[in-house]
Amino acid sequence: MTWEVLSIIGTIAFAISGAIIAMEEEYDILGVYILGIVTAFGGGAIRNLLIGVPVSALWEQGMLFQIALLSITAVFLFPNNLLKHWRKWGNFFDAIGLSAFAIQGALYASQMNHPISAIIVAAVLTGSGGGIIRDLLAGRKPLVLRSEIYAVWAVLCGAAIGLGIVNSAYELYSLFIITTALRVLSYLYKWRLPNRSLRAHV
Repeated sequence: MTWEVLSIIGTIAFAISGAIIAMEEEYDILGVYILGIVTAFGGGAIRNLLIGVPVSALWEQGMLFQIALLSITAVFLFPNNLLKHWRKWGNFFDAIGLSAFAIQGALYASQMNHPISAIIVAAVLTGSGGGIIRDLLAGRKPLVLRSEIYAVWAVLCGAAIGLGIVNSAYELYSLFIITTALRVLSYLYKWRLPNRSLRAHV
């Protein structure tokens, strides 16, 4: 049950995220649907490739595809005065998608009895892979590659599940809420990872 709920939450959040970024870039309706679908399912496709699951397994998620399409349609039909607030709520949807899919990816790898390293990689790729593809298709610098803390939260999800610290449904939902909150705090307060610039200082 926890798996299904997290899958639905992540799918809705990332489908909305991809659709709104497509509209920000003034894509046509086909572009909006493509970017929304790619954002919602891209991370899972990359994860499946790397942990040995056929990519065709994605096509078995008929209900999730329907949910994604409905979410994208709803956003596309939203009044402009509501969409103007995307800057305020966009990162929140992204944080929800990151948390839900990072946990889902870690659970997926854990159930296949992969080592902790693979569980962490699955968490990161599932949580941030769709966002990376979305940003690249939209001509933007991928959020996960900036100094802003993003993928670190997915790493922590993977580690918590891989080490057996989090097991029950209650613990998984708590991890989801904590991860989402940490991601929100990291962009509100501009927490940054160390970075080094090679640009010449004038």
